[in-house]
Amino acid sequence: MALKVFDLACEHDHVFEGWFASQESYDDQRSRGLVRCPICQSDQITRRVSAPHLNVSHLRRESPRAEPQLQSDRAPSGQVAEGRAAVAAPSSDQLARLQAEVLRQIRRIVRQSDDVGTQFVDEARRMHSGEIEERPIRGTASAQECRELDEEGISIMPIPEILDDDRLQ
Repeated sequence: MALKVFDLACEHDHVFEGWFASQESYDDQRSRGLVRCPICQSDQITRRVSAPHLNVSHLRRESPRAEPQLQSDRAPSGQVAEGRAAVAAPSSDQLARLQAEVLRQIRRIVRQSDDVGTQFVDEARRMHSGEIEERPIRGTASAQECRELDEEGISIMPIPEILDDDRLQ
């Protein structure tokens, strides 16, 4: 299944990505308050303008005579000419494999963290202050506690249920 990746932002201008099965899935989850900012937990979310998926598969099918035209867009130094940007577009298969690998890696990181449960906020503060050695942890925190940690300069990231094997059971 191909996922839709949307650039999102909350009313505090925290920008983040959201992955959804479809536009309708995003709309449904947003209307039910399930789409939240990973920084401040706000559910006041809007979509941002994002780069479109570029379909350049036709370039692979063009004759070799097209090559000099592409090269003429380059500056003499080999750099991309002003006003032009170097772009790439992975195939659908490549994108699906990349997304699957990213999800596997995130799950691996989550599995390797210590589940400190309701002690998450205290443990995060103790690590931030140098009181205890840093290590990957996960647990629970309220929206207010998340805002306070952010204000204290402590970076945290919510773990969507789909990426936390313990919560799926």
